Amino acid sequence: MINDMEKIQQVIDSLIPAIALHGGSIELVKVENRIVYLKMLGACLGCPASEFTQKLVIEKMLKEKLPELVKQVVVVE
Repeated sequence: MINDMEKIQQVIDSLIPAIALHGGSIELVKVENRIVYLKMLGACLGCPASEFTQKLVIEKMLKEKLPELVKQVVVVE
């Protein structure tokens, strides 16, 4: 049976190809109290548009697909 972290990872994995088109990637660090902690990698690291990607792409998709598991997405360094 797939656990919650694996479900979140599957959604993130589905987003990586689109992010990779811009030279970036994302890594799932941990999930605590429905808060998903991610690292932005590659071209996403320090990119001014990464906040847009975090909130309007990653967080939106995770909340839509897994509302019972995801309340917020936080980027860590």
